[in-house]
Amino acid sequence: MPISVGSKAPDFALKSKTASGLVDVKLADNLGKTNTVLLFFPLAYTSVCTTELCDVTNGLNSFSGADVVAISVDSPFAQEAWAKTNNIQVKLASDLNKVVIKQYDVVFPMLAGVGDTAARAAFVIDKAGVIQYSEQTPTPKDLPNFDAIKATLAKLK
Repeated sequence: MPISVGSKAPDFALKSKTASGLVDVKLADNLGKTNTVLLFFPLAYTSVCTTELCDVTNGLNSFSGADVVAISVDSPFAQEAWAKTNNIQVKLASDLNKVVIKQYDVVFPMLAGVGDTAARAAFVIDKAGVIQYSEQTPTPKDLPNFDAIKATLAKLK
């Protein structure tokens, strides 16, 4: 079960690979400034993950100005290559050490026999750092309820 609505969102500092090099992605950077949507996805270069992040990229402006961060256990270098190949514009963050997926309780054990990955999950975190929406999909093939995510964002100031 992922962390529930009303809980304080665990802070994190993850790496993201950009054209300028490795940068830190921290939840704390958004506190007091903007709402955050965290999208956990199992693995880059897989069909459902590619569809999800391409669709989110195409609709980024519909997330009410929230900072959208997608997290997987892939390396930041693999994430960057995948994003370039698929024109993914969502901020990607690497949880290579699997710390954040454990903090948010969204570990998918032994996906396809290759090891633990992130379960497909979504969280909306308000400016105060409180979880306002929490969802883990039934299977890695199911996408989050983006209408519910957007409705939650619309209620936040």
